[in-house]
Amino acid sequence: MIIEISHFLSILATGLFLLVGLISFIATDTKYIANLISRTFSHGFLLLLISFVIYIWLAITDNFSVQYIANHSNTELPVFYKISSIWSAHEGSMFLWIIFIGLWGFIFNINIKNDEVLKPKSIGVISLILVGFLLFLLLTSNPFEIILPIAPLNGADINPVLQDPALAIHPPTLYLGYVGFVIPFACAISFLINGNPDVRWEKLVQKWSVLAWVFLTIGITLGSWWAYYELGWGGYWFWDPVENVALMPWLAATAFLHSLSVSIKSSHLRVWTILLSISVFSLSLFGAFIVRSGIIDSVHSFANDPDRGLYLLMFIGIILIISLSLFILRFSMIRPIGNIKRFSKESFISINNIFFGSLIFSVMLGVTYPLVYEYLFDQKISVGAPFYNAIFIPIVLIASLFLFFSVDSKWSRNLNFNFFRSPIIVSIILSIASVILLIYFFQTNNLTFLISVYVGLLIIFRYCIEIFNSFYFKKFINPFSAIAHLALGLLLLSISFNSLLSTERALSIRLDSIEEYKDLKIYFKDIKVVKNSNHDSIKALFFIENSRGNIVELSPEKRRYRTRGQITTETAIHISPLRDIYITIGDQLDNGNWVVNVQLNYFIRWIWFSGCLMAMAGIVLIFSKRKV
Repeated sequence: MIIEISHFLSILATGLFLLVGLISFIATDTKYIANLISRTFSHGFLLLLISFVIYIWLAITDNFSVQYIANHSNTELPVFYKISSIWSAHEGSMFLWIIFIGLWGFIFNINIKNDEVLKPKSIGVISLILVGFLLFLLLTSNPFEIILPIAPLNGADINPVLQDPALAIHPPTLYLGYVGFVIPFACAISFLINGNPDVRWEKLVQKWSVLAWVFLTIGITLGSWWAYYELGWGGYWFWDPVENVALMPWLAATAFLHSLSVSIKSSHLRVWTILLSISVFSLSLFGAFIVRSGIIDSVHSFANDPDRGLYLLMFIGIILIISLSLFILRFSMIRPIGNIKRFSKESFISINNIFFGSLIFSVMLGVTYPLVYEYLFDQKISVGAPFYNAIFIPIVLIASLFLFFSVDSKWSRNLNFNFFRSPIIVSIILSIASVILLIYFFQTNNLTFLISVYVGLLIIFRYCIEIFNSFYFKKFINPFSAIAHLALGLLLLSISFNSLLSTERALSIRLDSIEEYKDLKIYFKDIKVVKNSNHDSIKALFFIENSRGNIVELSPEKRRYRTRGQITTETAIHISPLRDIYITIGDQLDNGNWVVNVQLNYFIRWIWFSGCLMAMAGIVLIFSKRKV
């Protein structure tokens, strides 16, 4: 009976959101109508939220009469994982996705005054998007289906790979980032419908956009960290199709934030800003389609139902057609008046948008081309890391060089470009000297590594000088830009050193024996079978001694979960500031030896720290009272 209440509340919320959408576009904008739209939307969201809270309660109390809960939960699970099981598969995660769209709309609704000219239609756009997703949930992905006549006594258990705190947090964070861009999208559409070029929609959405970008950045960073230690792959990015569809909205969102700052400051790049606001949200929807349609094979994907994929494709198509039609219709209203000054901040950000667009296109090509090729020729092909690296590395390095020279640029003013300005020349000299030292110490002539390190150091030294001038000479510095771009420089350095120094080797080790790898002595001390509450594991014990005589213990595992019979590999990692010692245990060979994979991953923690630093820059901007 309780699940029927939850189901009914979701249907009722759908009706209220549909009513809000119709009123916002049919009725004349008046104070009464604005109040009606605001209150009706809030009531619709509260009904939807109550429905979701009831669903969580059913999962916590092991109500296996609900088919989805029976398929993805278990009585032996801790309460934390019973809750996270709701978004461990398609139907529940779609429910969470919809809740987050509603949550963004609700917070926007209660924070923006009803007399804001763009608010009623913005809420209407969000409501119609909610209706589209709720119909998708209720008609093709119903999480409210029940098992009749007799419910099972126990559930089938959550996927063992997902029984991890980071993955329980990662999807909600990523979803908050994905759907958070519904706010700038809705406001952009409302602005285009309004047709008044004097309305400053950009300022209205700036902090909402930054907050969504922060969630997206943290979500991607968390996902990379989880895949590193949980899946046993040992890297930080694998160019998996689902990882790529998370990267595309982030690239578009980063370009959008830069364009947004230009539009707020000087009213230039409004065309770019609106187009990017549409692109970010559309790419988020495209990601939902890729993950939920089953057309790609990925460890991150779920759902394999052509009907679901067709619905999402049609939904994305309708949103794109309407959005781009409005964009074309209002193009004359938003096109720039006058030219952008040479070497002004606007000019550098325009070039930046071209670079980001090229990166998005290359990722989109890598994701979709294998699908098109398979459809046309009935043959499977894959696009791997070499393709992406060949495109990403040069574009990112060139874009970073432009960033370095843009530091001294001004808003709406020509820049008298002098290569011999003190901060520029000092940064160049320090970077060259550092690269020469690296060549000497590492004995490397890897051109990609050296150029990447050089460009990363240029950015770091340049901003360090700016920070120094800010403290000692009271020169103005944009703290948000400085933190984010320092993080970019650190990211370039971290990835470069990780690529050059990291090594991997599969060893064949007998119990109670020692193998050497690089500067390590690896002693295989013990292996035993351990019985746990919901799985059995083969757990090894290694003592690892480095060249300085320091000894650490590592215990990698192979687990077999009883309910599903699924086998997983659990890594063992020794963390230090400069490198990780990363061990996984494989199978036992016929001669009694065990296959043990050992990896030395340098500077990998700094990659994730760079992502966190970028997110911190966004948080500083959100809580800053300074106009930027």
